[in-house]
Amino acid sequence: MKQLSLNALSLALCALTLAGTAPVLQAAPNQAHPAASAAKAPQAVKRFVLHTNVVDGKMVYVDDKGVANPTLNVAVGDTVEIELFSGEGAEHDFIIDELGVASPKFSATQKQKLRFQVTQAGEFQYYCSIPGHRQVGMFGTLKVSGESLPAATASSNAAVALYAPAATPLRAADPAAVDIAADPNKLPAPMAAHAPRVQKVRLETVELPGKLDDDTSFTYWTFNRQVPGPMLRARIGDTIELTLANSKDSKAIHSIDLHAVTGGHGGGADTQVAPGQEKTITFKALHAGLFVYHCATPLVPQHIAAGMYGMILVEPEQGLPKVDREFYVMQGDMYTQRPIGAKGHQEVDLQKMSDELPSYYVFNGAVGALSKTHKMQAKVGETVRIYFGVGGPNKVSSFHVIGEVFDKVYSEAALNTIKHSVQTTLVAPGGATIVELKMDHPGSYLLVDHALSRTGKGAVGVLEVTGDSTPGVYHSGAL
Repeated sequence: MKQLSLNALSLALCALTLAGTAPVLQAAPNQAHPAASAAKAPQAVKRFVLHTNVVDGKMVYVDDKGVANPTLNVAVGDTVEIELFSGEGAEHDFIIDELGVASPKFSATQKQKLRFQVTQAGEFQYYCSIPGHRQVGMFGTLKVSGESLPAATASSNAAVALYAPAATPLRAADPAAVDIAADPNKLPAPMAAHAPRVQKVRLETVELPGKLDDDTSFTYWTFNRQVPGPMLRARIGDTIELTLANSKDSKAIHSIDLHAVTGGHGGGADTQVAPGQEKTITFKALHAGLFVYHCATPLVPQHIAAGMYGMILVEPEQGLPKVDREFYVMQGDMYTQRPIGAKGHQEVDLQKMSDELPSYYVFNGAVGALSKTHKMQAKVGETVRIYFGVGGPNKVSSFHVIGEVFDKVYSEAALNTIKHSVQTTLVAPGGATIVELKMDHPGSYLLVDHALSRTGKGAVGVLEVTGDSTPGVYHSGAL
């Protein structure tokens, strides 16, 4: 299997919406002499074998002669049999809208055989309907010679279900769902000063059922089984050898684009990893700051919304000022077929994602991740630093801590730009910030996105501060 080329990945990264698929060429059916057409229609079985692969940077179907996205030539009246399997291990399907043809999903371990009769003449596009696959090359032509049979108009009605699919039946929350929320307390310790050195990092992409809310599950796509993925830490000048492995149980290809990387589409050009495989990139940390990383496999926003994001901190040569506590927090927007509060297993809604209408806004992947699942705690007199990022894929955050003022804000996570006494700071999707605050009074401080309707959709966390109040800072009542 060839690696994705830079040009092909550029095409992939542009395929961020559900629109923009290639046009379908369809010849108008000829029904002038239906009886004669029926009499002339050949009766034959045409058999094809198609496997999937990545060829010249494109995701394609390949026939048994090695031809990518071959034109399948048949005649009206033929019965078509197609054997389908995944050559690179990811999950795919085979669709022809106008003929009402739709295979079940198939993979390397789940082959499918598709059988249908052709009654309509013309040229029809076959394609994979897995989000992003059609946009990066998975389509070809079924060419049907002859004249359409009388019943051809009826067969096209079967395609209606493909354009207006029935809602996915609600099913109970997955009993195997696990906590995927990253612990905000678990991040690498500050790095001692050192000469530039090589760090070796290994991440695994894992698809698994996770707890989105009480009695609600969701199929997350993750780095190392958590959302966000592990926080990485380096010093400017360090060289990082990063290996990305994709679990053999995955159904999708995954990758990683680190905003701290110069070249190779942030690593995304060379880390398109099929299930059960792994790839390695090596890069030098040239810029100090806090940078987001995320999956860069189409549909990119789907992979991100499912949980595939994290951050890497590149410290300056002199390091960062010492603080008492550090926390790791990221915000994401999620798109589900049912609104927040619905019990059961939530399915992704790609139309909502395209329209940028999130059902959930979450800190560290799930509702209650920073209030029920994990605790953020500090003491009066301590200085707290929060590394905060937005995975997105779409929405800006107005990050705010209710009851406190940020003493320092490293604006847009640039370490050479510090603002003081900031109430709320904007963080773009795919962006980050670093805030510091000294805790002067005990209490429960709420982390929120100050687009406050979002707190009702999950974007809220709690920082518990204990100890004695600093005199004169705050008290209830008059002087």
